Amino acid sequence: MPITGRIPLGLNTYCLRGLKWDDAQLLDYAASLKLDAIFLQDSLDPAAHEPSHWKEVKERARQLGLHLETGGGAILPKSVREMDRSVAELAHQVDRASAMGSPIVRALLASDRAHFPAGTVEQHMETAIRVLRGVRTRAMDAGLKIAIENHKDLHAWETRTVIETAGKEFVGSYLDTGNPVFIFEDPLTTMETLGPLAVTVHLRDSVVYEVPRGAAVQWVVLGDGVNDFQQIVAKVRELCPLVHIYVKPITGRPPVTMPYLDPEVWKVYPRMRASDLARFMALAKRGNPYEGRMVVEEIPGTKTTPEYESALAYQQKADMERSVEFAKKRLDLGVRWRT
Repeated sequence: MPITGRIPLGLNTYCLRGLKWDDAQLLDYAASLKLDAIFLQDSLDPAAHEPSHWKEVKERARQLGLHLETGGGAILPKSVREMDRSVAELAHQVDRASAMGSPIVRALLASDRAHFPAGTVEQHMETAIRVLRGVRTRAMDAGLKIAIENHKDLHAWETRTVIETAGKEFVGSYLDTGNPVFIFEDPLTTMETLGPLAVTVHLRDSVVYEVPRGAAVQWVVLGDGVNDFQQIVAKVRELCPLVHIYVKPITGRPPVTMPYLDPEVWKVYPRMRASDLARFMALAKRGNPYEGRMVVEEIPGTKTTPEYESALAYQQKADMERSVEFAKKRLDLGVRWRT
C-alpha cells in the first residue's frame, strides 16, 4: 500500500464487455483514467489462453504502472466424475495468474444456487474445499491466493466457512458488494463477515425496494443505489486496508424479485439466518425503484440489433466513468489521479 495510506483504485473489466476490447485496450483505458489497478475478468482477448500473451499483459501492466489481478470462474464440478477436471482447471488459472503477475486467482462455487448440482449446500461446500485443497501446493509455490467471490450462491458466513476450512494461508475472499442482495443479504453484513479475509474488494451498487412478494433488486451506477459506501469503505480501512478496491458497475440488467414472503423460497435457502434476513428487509424498506434511464440488455425472446449493442457499449463506458468519478471524489479512493 502506498505511503500515503490511501487505498488504490481500479476497475473491473467485465463491466466493459460490450466494447469487446482486447486486453491491451483495457489496460490503456484504465491508465487513461489515472487508475492504480485493473482486474481482468472474463477476458475477451483472442489470445487470452496463450501463455505468451500472459507475459505480454504482465509487461504492459508494468509499463503503465498498473497493479493487475485476474482469475477464472466457477470451480464446483457437476459430478464426482468431474472433480479432477475442476482441480486441473483451477490449477491452470493459478498458472495463468502467476504468469500475469496477479497475486490472486478469482474463483467462485457457481453462478447462483439454481446452478448447483444435486445435493445439499453442505455437500457443495465440502466439494469446493476438496477442489481448493487440490491446488494448495501449486498456489503456495506460486505465492498467490485463491480469492473466492461471494456470488449468488453462498451466504457470507458460508463462504467464510469454505475459506477457513480450506486454509486461510492460500484462500481468501474476493469481496463483491453487488451479489449479496441476490441472496437476501445486506452488503454491510457481507463486509463485516468477509472483510477480515478479503484479498480484493469490488464495489457495485444496487437499488432494493419492497414489492408485494418481498423485495426487488437491480444493479445501478455507484451512488445511485442503497449501499452506504462510506460505511463500506470505512470497514475496508478497518478490516482489510491492504487491498485494492475495484469499481464494478454491472448495469443494464432488469429488476429481479426476491420473494422472501413465498414459503417455497426457503427450500432453496434452508440455512438463512433470521438476523441477516431482517437486516435485508430493513434495507428494502428504505429503498425505492431506480428512476433513471437505462438500456436493458437481457430481455428473453428478443433479438439484439447492432444499434442496440452500440447503445449498451456506450452505456457501459459511461456508467464506468461515472462510477470511477464517484469512487474518487465521494469515497476518496485512488492514488494516481491526485497528481
